[in-house]
Amino acid sequence: MGGAMRSVLTQVLTNQQNYKDLTSGLGENACAKKSHEKYLSALKSSGLTYPEDKLIYGMQEPSAGTSTLAVQGFSGATGTLGQVDSSDEEDQDGSQGLGKRKRVKLSSGTKDQSIMDILKHKSFLEELLFWTVKYEFPQKMVTFLLNMLPDQEYKVAFTKTFVQHYAFIMKTLKKSHESDTMSNRIVHISVQLFSNEELARQVTEECQLLDIMVTVLLYMMESCLIKSELQDEENSLHVVVNCGEALLKNNTYWPLVSDFINILSHQSVAKRFLEDHGLLVTWMNFVSFFQGMNLNKRELNEHVEFESQTYYAAFAAELEACAQPMWGLLSHCKVRETQEYTRNVVRYCLEALQDWFDAINFVDEPAPNQVTFHLPLHRYYAMFLSKAVKCQELDLDSVLPDQEMLMKLMIHPLQIQASLAEIHSNMWVRNGLQIKGQAMTYVQSHFCNSMIDPDIYLLQVCASRLDPDYFISSVFERFKVVDLLTMASQHQNTVLDAEHERSMLEGALTFLVILLSLRLHLGMSDDEILRAEMVAQLCMNDRTHSSLLDLIPENPNPKSGIIPGSYSFESVLSAVADFKAPVFEPGGSMQQGMYTPKAEVWDQEFDPVMVILRTVYRRDVQSAMDRYTAFLKQSGKFPGNPWPPYKKRTSLHPSYKGLMRLLHCKTLHIVLFTLLYKILMDHQNLSEHVLCMVLYLIELGLENSTGDESDEEVTVGGPERCHDSWFPGSNLVSNMRHFINYVRVRVPDTAPEVKRDSPATTSSESLGSLQNSGTAQVFSLVAERRKKFQEIINRSSSEANQVVRPKTSNKWSAPGSTPQLTTAILEIKESILSLLIKLHHKLSGKQNSYYPPWLDDIEILIQPEFPKYSHGDGITAVERILLKAALQSRMNKRIIEEICRKVTPPVPPKKITAAEKKTLDKEERRQKARERQQKLLAEFASRQKSFMETAMDVDSPDNDIPMEITTAEPQVSEVVYDCVICGQSGPSSEDRPTGLVVLLQASSVLGQCRDNVEPKKLPISEEEQIYPWDTCAAVHDVRLSLLQRYFKDSSCLLAVSIGWEGGVYVQTCGHTLHIDCHKSYMESLRNDQVLQGFSVDKGEFTCPLCRQFANSVLPCYPGSNVENNLWQRPSNKSMEDLIKEVEELQGRPGAFPSETNLSKEMESVMKDIKNTTQKKYRDYSKTPGSPDNDFLFMYSVARTNLELELIHRGGNLCSGGASTAGKRSCLNQLFHVLALHMRLYTIDSEYNPWKKLTQLVEDMNSQLGNEEQQPEVPILYHDVTSLLLIQILMMPQPLSKEHFTCIVKVLFTLLYTQALTALSVKCSEEDRSAWKHVGSLKKNTCDAEKSYEVLLSFVISELSKGKLYHEEGTQECAMVSPVAWSPESMEKYLQDFCLPFLRIASLLQHHLFGEDLLSCQEEEEFSVLASCLGLLPAFHQAERPFITASCLHWPVPALDLITQWCFEIKSFTERHSEQGKALLIQEARWKLPHLLQLPENYNTIFQYYHRKTCSVCTKVPKDPAVCLVCGTFVCLKGLCCKQQSYCECVLHSQNCGAGTGIFLLINASVIIIIRGHRFCLWGSVYLDAHGEEDRDLRRGKPLYICKERYKVLEQQWISHTFDHINKRWGPHYNGL
Repeated sequence: MGGAMRSVLTQVLTNQQNYKDLTSGLGENACAKKSHEKYLSALKSSGLTYPEDKLIYGMQEPSAGTSTLAVQGFSGATGTLGQVDSSDEEDQDGSQGLGKRKRVKLSSGTKDQSIMDILKHKSFLEELLFWTVKYEFPQKMVTFLLNMLPDQEYKVAFTKTFVQHYAFIMKTLKKSHESDTMSNRIVHISVQLFSNEELARQVTEECQLLDIMVTVLLYMMESCLIKSELQDEENSLHVVVNCGEALLKNNTYWPLVSDFINILSHQSVAKRFLEDHGLLVTWMNFVSFFQGMNLNKRELNEHVEFESQTYYAAFAAELEACAQPMWGLLSHCKVRETQEYTRNVVRYCLEALQDWFDAINFVDEPAPNQVTFHLPLHRYYAMFLSKAVKCQELDLDSVLPDQEMLMKLMIHPLQIQASLAEIHSNMWVRNGLQIKGQAMTYVQSHFCNSMIDPDIYLLQVCASRLDPDYFISSVFERFKVVDLLTMASQHQNTVLDAEHERSMLEGALTFLVILLSLRLHLGMSDDEILRAEMVAQLCMNDRTHSSLLDLIPENPNPKSGIIPGSYSFESVLSAVADFKAPVFEPGGSMQQGMYTPKAEVWDQEFDPVMVILRTVYRRDVQSAMDRYTAFLKQSGKFPGNPWPPYKKRTSLHPSYKGLMRLLHCKTLHIVLFTLLYKILMDHQNLSEHVLCMVLYLIELGLENSTGDESDEEVTVGGPERCHDSWFPGSNLVSNMRHFINYVRVRVPDTAPEVKRDSPATTSSESLGSLQNSGTAQVFSLVAERRKKFQEIINRSSSEANQVVRPKTSNKWSAPGSTPQLTTAILEIKESILSLLIKLHHKLSGKQNSYYPPWLDDIEILIQPEFPKYSHGDGITAVERILLKAALQSRMNKRIIEEICRKVTPPVPPKKITAAEKKTLDKEERRQKARERQQKLLAEFASRQKSFMETAMDVDSPDNDIPMEITTAEPQVSEVVYDCVICGQSGPSSEDRPTGLVVLLQASSVLGQCRDNVEPKKLPISEEEQIYPWDTCAAVHDVRLSLLQRYFKDSSCLLAVSIGWEGGVYVQTCGHTLHIDCHKSYMESLRNDQVLQGFSVDKGEFTCPLCRQFANSVLPCYPGSNVENNLWQRPSNKSMEDLIKEVEELQGRPGAFPSETNLSKEMESVMKDIKNTTQKKYRDYSKTPGSPDNDFLFMYSVARTNLELELIHRGGNLCSGGASTAGKRSCLNQLFHVLALHMRLYTIDSEYNPWKKLTQLVEDMNSQLGNEEQQPEVPILYHDVTSLLLIQILMMPQPLSKEHFTCIVKVLFTLLYTQALTALSVKCSEEDRSAWKHVGSLKKNTCDAEKSYEVLLSFVISELSKGKLYHEEGTQECAMVSPVAWSPESMEKYLQDFCLPFLRIASLLQHHLFGEDLLSCQEEEEFSVLASCLGLLPAFHQAERPFITASCLHWPVPALDLITQWCFEIKSFTERHSEQGKALLIQEARWKLPHLLQLPENYNTIFQYYHRKTCSVCTKVPKDPAVCLVCGTFVCLKGLCCKQQSYCECVLHSQNCGAGTGIFLLINASVIIIIRGHRFCLWGSVYLDAHGEEDRDLRRGKPLYICKERYKVLEQQWISHTFDHINKRWGPHYNGL
């Protein structure tokens, strides 16, 4: 829209006078009146009033009313609105009748209720926006309104109008059925208005934007409130949002919340919000709707019927509606000057929390079996506290409430931590999977820093300010393991089943370790946090760059400073991790570029506590430990199974020093002592993990101990006697050495302690110091907690006293406990130190294993850096703790030495001897088990080896596949096959044939060979196009159609091979099975209901042994190995005799063997082979269905397989037999099947090419055919390799070696003559005459028949008789090659011409007779192959330059034969000299096939193709794709290009690759493979700078070609292994 146009429009739209003029004077115009009525009824139906109808609602009059809902029921303007008294006391609204919706009043009388209900339009713009909203933001209107934003006045007016309609937008949004679309359009507008700070500030000041937003949000949530069932179900006054409602489930609220977050990102707006007390109160009111939502109640009896999935809505709501605005506000509280804001938020947060506690009737105990993960008020409070201390230097105590409030605050977050442990212990299993989902989401990377982190921080704050004994006992009570903490060997737990005890105890201890070790909010800098997070993620698994970015919890508010991908992220990443470039596994699975932790990170920074905190799946903790173990083994630091290392922590911020008092309180010490004792005594339900955590806590206590040694010594004797006399003081260092002699425990009657409770023991009580006996030792955690709570309550207020439950005197009087408990007194006589030393003995399995290290090396005490103790198992941990204890106090050091000196007899004796015996037995049993295991493993290994050797033929390169006939000593033995289904071994017989598991597939790979080495490039501009004229397939097609034009059809079909496109390739995994076993196997697959990746009806299956994909079975021809040697014997028959024999053998009719199972199978596999490819690829005859067609198809199958094997070997045979292709070849079996079928067709003996090759004809003219009848194809136009296959397949099998050699010799003469004719056509007239002259001179020498000069001159003179060399002058230049021909270049030309034939013949010989291929240099390939094939005499002199002609063996005089052959050409070129010449020059040198070369940068492909129009439907496709074989551009899934129910990609894959297509999807950067009726996603060959794929281009990173991946793709295409390597195939139903 032009500038002038824009200014005219904006003026009209915003001018109020115009609007007034045009809308007043309605009387005269009936049409205008009608439209005004429409407008009024639209307002009315939207629940809005038109102010002029009721003057009481002038915009200026302040009034507060009820919610929208009150108005919607009235008939428009007449109803009066109920006025609610606006008072400042916020608390009354809780009691307004909970059955109905809770009405939330606005905070003060100055706020205007009319925000919700009144719209007065004063300009066209306002009314236009009204209609736009009413019709849910039609796209054209949105575009129109936004197009005028460049006009500044309009922008302000439009923003104000938008704000004025905000409540109306919310109502429309709530009712909308297309809320997603509408949401996007709203945000599309609002983000342009509110992102401008100046504008946002102006609207905030002039239009009360903040009030409107908060009020609208509040009203929106009001519509879906329900009564909270948390705590006190009947009397609760608290209401929460219902997560099942569409409003939350569909995230309908997000556009409004995102606007709010957007405006809070502006400092000036956020300041106003933080200064406005009324707004803060309203906002806390809003947040409290989410406090305690989605309450989970533990199912105790049966499994929940319906697993509700509302939890995700709840987490999303808390994150978006509560946490993100919180992060937005926090980002403005970074400096000292903003202290006041924090105080405000904290104050109203605490008020809201107090209201909440009152509303749910909370006193001191949470309701059992309930948990909610949603405590946004707690988290607001925690995060603002953290910010206050970290950034604003605020005194923590000044913003903390009294002790009672702290006790209440800690309960719910602690309940969540205990519930996490319960969920992981499978105690919530009856609630279904969703409860696990909640536990995972709570700690998941996008949520953790708004959920679990603030919760743990709040608990840390409470712990640092509350009485430590109270806190510790609360923790164990919440985790329900109080009853377990007894010295007795048996106990009863009234609240927990025995099977859950161990994991709950582990959970409680782990939680304490996390609570005391975590420093995220207690003093770590942002960079340290980022580093710790990154290390934790990398330790669990190697990560890709993008997943790391995703897993590191970033501050959700984008303006917070830590932006992922920022400089600090990259620098920390390079400091802690090494990049592993993407690699390829042999299985074909492709790796992404990964980051892996550096060695020093494992060594010094691996922090198991952080890992436990951040793992979503428990298995990740194990994975981190396994990786740590592997690192220690690899670096030689520790050979065994290490324990999690102890890591030094960042120092605590002074405000939180109180947290460490937890480590120095008697309650914890008693627990640690009890647990150590229980572990030592092998009580049940204690695990290594428990011990690990106990030691970790002791070590933490030693690291964080305070107070001097001398102080400790004094207090021991002082009057300070506590409620218990377990320990004298509260310092762990001194308590460690304190001996506890007797403990009185309550035990069930059945416990072993009761039996021993003899008077003797009780009397000995008096021997011990009295203070250590009697009831003093009965310690009850619950009683402790109650007592402390009572004290605090009494201190703070008297009225709470009635609510507190009576103090429990003892831990056994828990409700429902069984009465049969008796008191027993245990003699202990241990201290923590002595327990540790005994533990060392126990762990090491040796008596007296601990020896204080400082006795040998006093240095240890002076330099307490102990790298030797940093990695290790429990023994190392105990040693490290004892060393630290000795360092901390001289007394401890002395006592450790004493204990070690007098290795005390274990007490109580019976107990320990039993335990010792147990350990000794255990050791012995372990030893035996180990030996057994070794034996089994050895046996298994030898079995495996023998299996591998027989079945897989892996380690025996010399015997090529058991099926193949090997050159062994002449034993009369048949080839033995193993059936992989029934496991029996035996020969293949006529009645019960064995077959090879094969995969038949049509292939056009050969057809893609070109004659130049450089692969074609993928076109990336209009100029670059690829034309398929120079491909092998195109050239062969042209040749066949030329021949068919001039010669007899049946003869043409013998002169060439087909199968360059759509040829059938047969490959095997090498396993064999009985055909009848295979049939029953297929039957079982058919009945199997499991969804397979293949179609059994099409005959597809997977090999029962190696699971390789297959679709047919190739029968093995019965034969014994002994024949092999019979026909290997060299005979001295002359060449004439052999030629005669060959002719005779070919003449014998090949009757099909009698109807046996074998012959049936041969027939059926032949049918399979035919059906593998499409009809167009096998019917080339002019008369459809002629037998010649089948004949051509069959020998071409052999040709295709030989040619493909040659390509797999790299296009030549220089590397010899060491080729994987040969290893699993099934050509021998294939040949038998083909030969059997080809012998059914006899070639008329007079047309048999063999005659023309070996005999002279008396009358040449009779051969030519007359005018009506087309002549036969001249023998010089025949393809020699095809002739070789025809001759061999026409012979009875098995063939003898001498006949094979004879055929090769005869055909070589023809090939050589073809080479000479082609050469003669290629050179210039002068060259020809020169050679003619040279040759005629040598004509009468003795070896004239083996001299190429003689033969060439003779060919030239013979051909000169016809019109072959006559041509117009212009044409001549084109044909003649510019170089002069030297003897060397001619020799090279002749060799190159003959090599393809020699290679195929050698491969054939290798497969038929099992002869090894020799490896050689490229330049000697010809001579090596020629001598292998018997063309070269064995005594060929090496020193003379090698001449191809020396390989010739003429069956009859050479010149006569050549004359005969040239005569056919001559008579043809009389009429068609051009075509005659073209047919003579055969381009034999095809290079290896390649996929198209791709550009370096993906963007070049994307830019060209994603806008390109399809050539078929001329539209821009929705999903464009390009074929990587030929470069064709296609529509993926496009219905526009569908033909006969086939979509374009499937169609193209059939035309281009005979069923195999490789397509690059332009919009996704991935490659898709189509193979027949299946397809799979292959992956991407374009990776970003970090070696990662970007599927669907979601991340938008620049992508670069990964050449290695592309090579792998090309390799799989050429070797036809897509089916084997890629595992995830699915049917495409022709829809791609």
